[in-house]
Amino acid sequence: MSDMDNHSPRSEAASPTRISDPKMRIELHKAFIWTLVVGGVYLAVTIAQSILIIFGALVFSAMIDGGTRLLGRVLPIARSWRVAIVLTLATLFLLWLGYFAGTQIAEQAAAFSTLIGNQIGRVFAWAQQMGFAVDQSYIKEVIGQISNGVGTITRAIGGVVGGLTTMLLIAIIGIFIAIEPNLYERGVSWMVARERRDNFHATVSAMGYSLRRLLAGRLLGMGIEGVFTYLMLTFGGMALGIGAVPMAALLALLTGLLAFIPNIGALVSGALMILVGFSGGTEMGLYTIFVYFAVQTIDGYILIPMIAKKAVDLAPALVLAAQLILGALFGILGLALADPIIAMIKVALERRSQHNDADDAARAKQIKAEQKKTAKKATAKS
Repeated sequence: MSDMDNHSPRSEAASPTRISDPKMRIELHKAFIWTLVVGGVYLAVTIAQSILIIFGALVFSAMIDGGTRLLGRVLPIARSWRVAIVLTLATLFLLWLGYFAGTQIAEQAAAFSTLIGNQIGRVFAWAQQMGFAVDQSYIKEVIGQISNGVGTITRAIGGVVGGLTTMLLIAIIGIFIAIEPNLYERGVSWMVARERRDNFHATVSAMGYSLRRLLAGRLLGMGIEGVFTYLMLTFGGMALGIGAVPMAALLALLTGLLAFIPNIGALVSGALMILVGFSGGTEMGLYTIFVYFAVQTIDGYILIPMIAKKAVDLAPALVLAAQLILGALFGILGLALADPIIAMIKVALERRSQHNDADDAARAKQIKAEQKKTAKKATAKS
């Protein structure tokens, strides 16, 4: 007799962990799903900075892709060559900017924080003369904070760039995506259910188009605002006989860079411009106010309606709220990417709404056809 004959058959009894109550099984299944949701949210919060860097890379790749597509209209060559041309032109522009304006901007940046601090002190002194109760220690504290903050901005512009590793990662990932965007789109769509892939590709295409249009408006606005501000501060004041505004090159560069951040960027650049303007007298200060409103009028009533709003029309209050939340959570990177993030969410929701409307229409048509069929059968029987 074999060993198998000496042993009892393997037990096929029910598992002791089995839950026989169907209601309990459903509730535990729900609890498991909620556990996964909470765990997913916790994981997303934990790696939120990395996710934001990846989204920043997508935004950077959209900029490159926009230039590549524009170049493809006049230069029918391989995409990789057009990407290389766009990156070369961007690099040459940065080198030109550093070579011709770097020395002047660095000199102006060295005295910029001191000038802003002195102007803030004059504002508080005027407030005291007008009868407002302002504590001297509070004045010194505010001036110190503003000087340090402005000094940080100007040092970053002068070459000491904060978050260099983050910017490098965004650039590298963005370049790889821009060279072969279809490769990554196919990889993501492979993880989507087969019957939903057409809708996925349509949504991605709509999001890419809107993002390119939005960034085109931003970049064009940055360039025009920066150049217009420099010309007005340098030559406009001289033409009016009040002289050139001090630190015109630095103010123009700050205005151009901060134009990428809607709402908040315009307020910050305008406040800095006006503070510097009043350092040269009342007439120059009033002139900088005029320049600020002229720049914002061009941006708000010409550039944005012409380019950005044709693709994504975002409510200013919604964008500002997103900037405050993402800026508080992730700093300058979250502040800069708040606008594109809200734009992409809006496009995705609009596509989802269109897809649901199409499903509802198809379902209503099917129900109507079934009702007609039932009516015909009833008529035939009668």
